[in-house]
Amino acid sequence: MALRLTGSHILNSNHHSDSDDPEDRPEESSSDEDDEDITWDDWVSDSLTKRPCKSLFEDRTFDTVQEAMLNDDATHNFNLKAISARLGLDLYKRIRLINWIRKEHPSSADVATLNGSEGFLTSDDYLKPSVEDDPYLQIEPDDLSDSDEEDDVPKSDAPQDLAMATRRIQALQRKLDQAKNDLVYYRQFVSERLNLAGLIDEPSKAEGSSATHVSVPLRDDDSHYFQSYAENDIHSVMINDKVRTATYAKFILSNSQAFKDAIVLDVGCGTGILSLFAAKAGAKRVFAIDASDIAAKAEKIVKDNELDSVVTVIRGKVEDIKLPEGYDKVDIIVSEWMGYALLYESMLDSVLHARDRFLREGGIMAPSQTHMKFALCEASELFKERIGFWNDVYGFDLSTMGTHVYDEAIVDVVGPNTVVSEPVTIKDLYLGTVTPQQLNFSSPFKLVSTSDRRIKVHAFVLYFDTFFTHTGEPLPPDTNVYIVQDGDPILAEVWPLGGRPYQARRMSSGDPLKGKGRPKVTSFSTGPASTPTHWKQTVFFLREPISVAGGTVVEGTFKCKKSEDNSRELDVEIHYTVKEPEETAATSDVFVQIYKVR
Repeated sequence: MALRLTGSHILNSNHHSDSDDPEDRPEESSSDEDDEDITWDDWVSDSLTKRPCKSLFEDRTFDTVQEAMLNDDATHNFNLKAISARLGLDLYKRIRLINWIRKEHPSSADVATLNGSEGFLTSDDYLKPSVEDDPYLQIEPDDLSDSDEEDDVPKSDAPQDLAMATRRIQALQRKLDQAKNDLVYYRQFVSERLNLAGLIDEPSKAEGSSATHVSVPLRDDDSHYFQSYAENDIHSVMINDKVRTATYAKFILSNSQAFKDAIVLDVGCGTGILSLFAAKAGAKRVFAIDASDIAAKAEKIVKDNELDSVVTVIRGKVEDIKLPEGYDKVDIIVSEWMGYALLYESMLDSVLHARDRFLREGGIMAPSQTHMKFALCEASELFKERIGFWNDVYGFDLSTMGTHVYDEAIVDVVGPNTVVSEPVTIKDLYLGTVTPQQLNFSSPFKLVSTSDRRIKVHAFVLYFDTFFTHTGEPLPPDTNVYIVQDGDPILAEVWPLGGRPYQARRMSSGDPLKGKGRPKVTSFSTGPASTPTHWKQTVFFLREPISVAGGTVVEGTFKCKKSEDNSRELDVEIHYTVKEPEETAATSDVFVQIYKVR
C-alpha cells in the first residue's frame, strides 16, 4: 500500500506569483535558468498532472486527474469542489469521501444525497487508499478554497498597491501554514493508525528555498509492536494457551487475601482478561493499561461483563499515562509481559517502569520471578525440517535456502526426549528488584550430556519458567516449577459464572511447593517437558554440530542484549568449548555463534 502526498497539498498548483501579467515576465530564459527555477513543488505538481487517473464512477482511465474530474463533473454531475463546500469537508473528510466512493461504488445520485453526517466521513477505515497512489487524493481542485480573505484578493491581476500586495501575502501565508499543519497531522495520524511508512515528512523551512523535504520517517520500534496487538488473532492464541491463562486465573482467583479490596494495575491488558480475574477476586479498583487499539475492545468487554464500576481501561503507554485522580499507588501489578526467549519484545522494561512509578512499598508483582533455562538439544528432526530438507529438492541442491537459519533463533516445539542435558538457569529475574539495565547480561553456563550413546547435538534450546508467590517475596532456592501435563486438573478447571466464588479442584498430585514457612507458589513452565505453550521453545542451531556422549561437557558464555536495530529484538552470542569426560581440559577451540531473536 502506498500513499503519496505531493507538494500540491502545500502550495497552490498555480503558485500565485506576485505578478501574473505576461508583460511583467521575461519573454525568454535560458534552459539553465529554467532548471534553477524549478522547485520540488513544481516537479511534483507537474508529475501529478501527467499521471493517469480513473474516474470515480465508471471504469474509464484518463490521461490526467484534471480530465477525470472534468468527466465526472460533465457526465455524472460530481464536482469535488462543490460537494466539499456543500458538506463542509476538510482534508481528511474529503479523503474519506473519495476512498468511500472508490470502495463502495455508490452512484453519483447517491453521492448527491449525502448530508455530511454519514459515519464513513469519520471512519478511519476510509483513510486507507482504495486505489494505490490515487491522483484524486493528491489534487487540490481549484484550490478547494472559498476563503473570504482570498476572494477579496484579485487572483488574476497584479496587486495595485502595497496594501493589496500585503493582504495577498498574508492570505497565502495563512493558507500555507494551515496546509503544512494539516499535512503534518495527517502523516502522523496515518503512520500511527495504519502503520504506513514512506509518507511525506513534516515540511520544514529551508533557508533560501520554498521546497518541502520528502523522506521516510525514522524507524519507530513501538508502532508495529502495538499495532500487532490490535488484531484479534494474537489474543485468541494467548487466551487459548491454557497453561498460561489457567495459571494466571488460578493465582488470582485463589489469592483473595491479596486481591480483596486491592488496587490493581494490569500492564498491557489486551482483552482485559487478567483485569476481569482481578475484579472477580475482589479487587476494589483495577486500572487496565494498553497502548494498542485493543483497548477500545477491552473497554466494551468490561462493560459487557458489568465490571465497569471496578475496571477502568486507560489507553496509552504506561510510561506516559496518569492514574485517575485520587490514586497514586497500587497494591498489585499484574502483567503477561513474557515474550519468546522470555525477553523478546522488551515489554518487561515497561512493567518495571510501572513498578517504580506506581507500586507501593511491599506491593506484589505478578508474576514475581522468572528463570531463563538453557540446555543441549539433539534436534535432529527439526534440523531435517528446517535445514536438511533443502539439500535435495527434486534432485536439486537448494541448501542456500537453509543458511539463514544459523543466524536467527527458531521458535518451535521440541520434544522432551530431544533434550540431552539437565537445563541450567542462565538468568534469574526477581521482579521486585531487577532493573532494566540488568536485562542486558552475560552468563556462564556448563552443560553435561546425559545421552546414553554418542549423538550429534544440533542446537541449544532456551525456555523459561514463571513463578507467582502469593506475597510477592522471592522464591526459596530449592523451588521446583510445576510441570503441566496433558490431562492435568488445571487444564480441566471449570470456571464459575454469575459471580460465584472460584473453588479450585484438589490436585491429584501433591503440591511440592507447600511447606512450613514457605510462600505459597503458583507456577508454570514453557519447557519441552510441559504441555506446549504459545511461547514454544527458542532453538539456536549450530553451524557445526557437537558430538556428545554421556558426560561430555559443553561450557561457555551466553550473552544477550537488546538489538541496536530494534530495541524490541534481541542479539544473542553463544561462546562455548567442548570437553570429553576423559579429558582433563577442554579443547583449545572456542566456538562463537551470533543470533537474532525476532
